[in-house]
Amino acid sequence: MDDFGQMRDFDTSSGEFSGPSIRPCNIEAEQSLLGAILSNNDVFQEASDVIGPHHFYDPIHQYLFRLISERIERRAIADPKTLKPFIDQEPGFRELGGVNYLIKLQDTAISVHAGRQYAQEIYQFAIRRKLIDLYTELSEAARNPEVDKSAGDLIADAEQKLYAVGESGEGNVGFQSFVQSMSAAVSAAKTAKSRTSGLSGLSTGFVDIDRKLGGLQKADLLILAGRPGMGKTALATNIAFNVAREFKGKGTESPSGGYVGVFSLEMPSSQLAARILAASSRIPISKIRTGDIDTQDFERYTNAARGLQSYPIFIDDSPALPISQIAVRARRLKESTGLDLLIVDYLQLVQASTTRENKVYQIAEITQGLKAIAKELDIPVIALSQLSRTVEGRDSKKPQLSDLRDSGSIEQDADIVMFVYRREYYVEQEKPEESEEAEILKWKKKMEDSRGKAELIVAKHRQGPTGTIKMGYESAFTQFCNSATGGYTDPQTEGRPSI
Repeated sequence: MDDFGQMRDFDTSSGEFSGPSIRPCNIEAEQSLLGAILSNNDVFQEASDVIGPHHFYDPIHQYLFRLISERIERRAIADPKTLKPFIDQEPGFRELGGVNYLIKLQDTAISVHAGRQYAQEIYQFAIRRKLIDLYTELSEAARNPEVDKSAGDLIADAEQKLYAVGESGEGNVGFQSFVQSMSAAVSAAKTAKSRTSGLSGLSTGFVDIDRKLGGLQKADLLILAGRPGMGKTALATNIAFNVAREFKGKGTESPSGGYVGVFSLEMPSSQLAARILAASSRIPISKIRTGDIDTQDFERYTNAARGLQSYPIFIDDSPALPISQIAVRARRLKESTGLDLLIVDYLQLVQASTTRENKVYQIAEITQGLKAIAKELDIPVIALSQLSRTVEGRDSKKPQLSDLRDSGSIEQDADIVMFVYRREYYVEQEKPEESEEAEILKWKKKMEDSRGKAELIVAKHRQGPTGTIKMGYESAFTQFCNSATGGYTDPQTEGRPSI
């Protein structure tokens, strides 16, 4: 077809293209659209929502569209007469006849109403050329491997770039009316009202957390942070289990449940599964690890495993994954099976695209990447994070935003920041010598007061209040539970929505 130009044939034996190298384009469409704009500048508004100068194939047309754009943006008229001084300076236009070429374009003008359609036609050919360029780039990268890039990295890059081309849509979306913008908010409110839970997002399975957050909201990045031993992974695993448990099956409405993807960069998938099974079967995980279970317990354990087979939880325990690979694999899971919640355990183990920059820069790239995944896939993303050791040096071991490790970008990019805190962990470490009877009694009283209790501190909440949520924690099963008191918010830490 002439509009496409003459595409080169691909020689499978040599792995090279042969024949003419004219790239796919539609020159006639470009000429017709430009002529219509020169005849009626209102056509430009329709076209500019879809394409920019770089979408045109002919460099002369690129220059002309850019020139027209600049004049219209300054509220000046763009027609052959007003553009003549600029056209006369360009050698390419002189070869085509100068201003006479613009007059010819006007003569081929299309209907004003067809402007957007022609713009979309030009856009489609631009995408085809982009795909050819992408193939050439990937082919070159495959032939000349870099030291710090594996074949897997090349595949990840290819998928990411292809997805970016596919997701670019019909050009720029541009501004939306306030009415359009409100529709999503009204829809979310309607969803919350129609559900018995009263939530607009996925339920975590914890009443007090859901009450504070309104559920896990789409496109949100949630940071769940804490010092080692606080139970970050346990709480994230509990939430994953609760979301998967509420899933009713593909094709059915499961407002509180869905598909869960877990990137376990620190813990093998078998250990993560063992934690879920311990909580489900109510058999202490220490007994499972040591094999200290009788036949009845083992039967209960295997029955729990059979019951969990249908739960849509997918675990990737590949170590040291780059943020680009996490994006690619999450995207694949979403497209092939489904994905409603993504958990990354933990943030500091994710690799940035380069190791040449300092840690602060790398963490910033990772948090921005995770937020981009949340927005792109329209799902909540929970990323676990370590805290700096400054917590240990304070009398009060309760964490605060300044304790986030490596970078302020974690706080900046997150929609919600939560800290897991268990006083019992620190009290246990304060145990005095057995000979100090009076101190032992005081210590036992402290242990009794803190045993089985945990706090989830919501330190930042972009769309709601901050505060402290009281929870229960059963260490034998690495399981959090709703507080026996029905939930509690510390009035001293109660706050307005974070910005």
